[in-house]
Amino acid sequence: MAKPKIKPIGGNILVEPVTEEKTTSAGIVLPDTVDKEKPQKGKVVALGTGRIGEDGKKISFNVKVGDKVIFKKYSPDEIEIDDKEYLIMDEDAILAVIS
Repeated sequence: MAKPKIKPIGGNILVEPVTEEKTTSAGIVLPDTVDKEKPQKGKVVALGTGRIGEDGKKISFNVKVGDKVIFKKYSPDEIEIDDKEYLIMDEDAILAVIS
């Protein structure tokens, strides 16, 4: 995967959404266009420059590049870079890291 030409700033994180194919009990694979829900899983592609706390110190991220994450459904902003969809969100929108 080529590194996207964007660097988030502050406490923002760039995430590549992960869409999962849905299979019916009969084994039929449904395309992602059948389910109009936004993906809630993704892979961290880039981290911002870091948030600054009230004490003036940089707060380190709880996630790292390459982590698969679950995030709040309507929190991220969608962007397109080189015909590929990405999401930018604040680290607070990430609910969990999938191991």
